[in-house]
Amino acid sequence: MAFIKWFYRVVFLSVTLSAILAGYLYHTITAPVEITSKEEFEVKAGDTAYSLGNELSEKGLIANPYLTRVVAKLHSEWVPKVGKYAIKPEMNLLDIMALFDSGQSIFYSITLLEGKTTRDFLLAMQARGNITMTLLDASNEEIVKKVGLDVSHPEGQFFANTYRYHEGDTDVSILKHAHELMTQTLNDLWEKKTENLPYKSPYEALIMASIIEKETGVPYERPLISQVFISRLEKGMRLQTDPTVIYGLGDLFKGNLTRKGLQDSSPYNTYRIYGLPPTPIANVGREAIEAALNPEQTKALYFVAKGDGTHAFSNTLQEHNQAVRKYQFKRREDYRSTPVIAK
Repeated sequence: MAFIKWFYRVVFLSVTLSAILAGYLYHTITAPVEITSKEEFEVKAGDTAYSLGNELSEKGLIANPYLTRVVAKLHSEWVPKVGKYAIKPEMNLLDIMALFDSGQSIFYSITLLEGKTTRDFLLAMQARGNITMTLLDASNEEIVKKVGLDVSHPEGQFFANTYRYHEGDTDVSILKHAHELMTQTLNDLWEKKTENLPYKSPYEALIMASIIEKETGVPYERPLISQVFISRLEKGMRLQTDPTVIYGLGDLFKGNLTRKGLQDSSPYNTYRIYGLPPTPIANVGREAIEAALNPEQTKALYFVAKGDGTHAFSNTLQEHNQAVRKYQFKRREDYRSTPVIAK
């Protein structure tokens, strides 16, 4: 009889202690972490429930490093994915471990601006410091191959936009996304273009869009400049646009377009060649493509910078020469090529 009483007491004590331990564990893994603001936590390659417990404990996010092992036992199907994660004050350890399993790591963003070259895009990515760079020293041919482009030159193939990425993503993956968006946008707008334009393909329209993008940052001017260039093409006139010459000069351009530069034999020198240059000269956004495909009717064949970021348009060479004398020979003190953006 005494043995039976002792046995029941041991069982009762064991059950009680187990219940207390279970209650403690439940409380500790479901209690919000003791932080007042969002914190970043990195799951590295090779991390396990044990190592994550140690790191979370060292950061003061959990009281005991063994708690992550408890969660791992409860959810053996959860596998932590490499990445940086945002841990928020309202989260508990179950939430944190589920987050690591989800792979929903922190997104970063980068804005690739209109009018910038592919080289500029790569330098912007490098400046972020958390993108894996593989193309900085690559030739145009190598970029075409690695990104999987169906053209011979990468310029103009990447849509200017804001892109989200995870830390460690490659420049190739971001450019692939930008190219997919460019292809989709260009094809969609090509279907809605004005009739009887002088382009043989969407690629030629993209070349024109890049020139328009470099010529003006004023939205209402883009369709006008588009029509000026289209009219010149239709009349067999040279485009005579400085940005193409500057692009062709590359590193030889030092900030001022000289007479020698205008005599350069580059295929981008539209003061010497007829028609469009062989490739786009920059990457563009939707507005420049829309302008190239939907010009605004005007009789103007010329335009010149006024020094305030806008342009004076002229129908005849005589009018244009007068505008050049007015705006270029006597430049205003605050002369600028881009408009002031109101804040």
